[in-house]
Amino acid sequence: MSNRESNIDVILIGAGIMSATLGALLKELVPDWKITVFEKLEKTGEESSNEWNNAGTGHAALCELNYTNEKPDGSIDISKAIKINEQFQLSRQFWSYLVNSKMIRNPQDFIMSLPHMSFVRGEKNVTYLKKRFEAMSNNPLFKDMEFSDDIEQLMEWLPLVMEGRKVNEPIAATKIDSGTDVNFGALTRKLFDHLKSDNVDMNYKHSVEDIKRASDGSWELKVRDLDSGKVVRPTAKFVFIGGGGGSLHLLQKSGIPEGKGIGGFPVSGQFMVCNNPEVVEQHHAKVYGKAPVGAPPMSVPHLDTRYINNKKSLLFGPFAGFSPKFLKNGSNLDLLTSVNPNNLLTMMAAGLKEMSLTKYLIEQVMLSKEKRMEAIREFIPDAKSEDWDLVVAGQRVQVIKDTEAGGKGTLQFGTEVVSAADGSIAALLGASPGASTAVHVMLEVLGKCFPQHMKEWEPKIKEMIPSYGLSLVENPELIREIHSSTAEALGLSEKEPAYR
Repeated sequence: MSNRESNIDVILIGAGIMSATLGALLKELVPDWKITVFEKLEKTGEESSNEWNNAGTGHAALCELNYTNEKPDGSIDISKAIKINEQFQLSRQFWSYLVNSKMIRNPQDFIMSLPHMSFVRGEKNVTYLKKRFEAMSNNPLFKDMEFSDDIEQLMEWLPLVMEGRKVNEPIAATKIDSGTDVNFGALTRKLFDHLKSDNVDMNYKHSVEDIKRASDGSWELKVRDLDSGKVVRPTAKFVFIGGGGGSLHLLQKSGIPEGKGIGGFPVSGQFMVCNNPEVVEQHHAKVYGKAPVGAPPMSVPHLDTRYINNKKSLLFGPFAGFSPKFLKNGSNLDLLTSVNPNNLLTMMAAGLKEMSLTKYLIEQVMLSKEKRMEAIREFIPDAKSEDWDLVVAGQRVQVIKDTEAGGKGTLQFGTEVVSAADGSIAALLGASPGASTAVHVMLEVLGKCFPQHMKEWEPKIKEMIPSYGLSLVENPELIREIHSSTAEALGLSEKEPAYR
């Protein structure tokens, strides 16, 4: 790359699932645009998108109880679950389009059918789960959900969870067979292989150090080649900052008013992974429980069958942790250097508000292996310490900002797009459900940043994503159609176990 390359239409910072998805969408919509990618690490998908750094759940709100809150009147609010499910359906449709168009191959490398289940204990939780089941199974998106509090049925559904369990309290589970396990690392690598073959300029071991407006309104980046130390200053009409936790610093450097007053709070994740193949074979589902009282939403315990490198694995977690780094490969100064005059009061307010979260994270960091095993035994009564090892997962940076509802210094638990008023730059901040809803989030980026093109792009978007612009709940006939066509394209069998 020449020192001042200026004929670039789009620069993507970070080679994770978000940049990959935006690049793939843009390549279909405007094939002649010049796209350049800068990635600090040696390969694609090595941070939050990597298969060992996230839960690998195709988040469709089938089993995650934190998306269905009980209201004060006792009814269950499923509006967030509907929203997340519809967003995941957009991802399934786009992936299917790419497979059918032969742009990516062998979908079984990145997606597998896997039942999604919720499992609870205690009378109060069983009552909640039953009410949740009734509310959700009446909705066309979730109508295949099953509920059981029958011990024999639960033994059939969850042999590993039920074996050796002393049932001295009510227990229950829901099950839906149309869940998926998604290897976002493998998907990211496939998407970038496709983009590279389609003339997207990939630059690894290139760190973006600064970003500023050029006199013509475009953006000039200062990029360092980490091998040679050489600095290049490319400019582009549009920049997407998709650097995971690293996005906040670059957003701040851009100086756009929309980025002012936003802070970030890093949370690290840890999983226990089972090293005993006999135990792994006894479980075939993603099973989510209820978060302990006082635990943050990102700490909902779950016992997950995973497919990593086409090999079946079993993980339990997440155990939260704290590190001041914003990326796994980041710096211990990340949190400190993210505080500036614009967000200082917001960060201080969050610090005071979130003392209990900080205390919780410190306690989690200090957990002994035996304490972690006790948490596993809530799910697997007979779990043996020697069968489990600790894996450090990715870093997440939760957005902190002032909101009307939450007041000053409110910690956000979602994914957020921050873009300039003129649409020339956008940054993605936040965490879960993140990767699962990448297509929805990147369509939001297109709408915010390229409003002048959306009318002309709409027919192509609808070809790639048939439910674009439609509510699936209001078009139930579309749900079956989309489920069936995407299951066929992605090789998903929704009844038979996906042992491969």
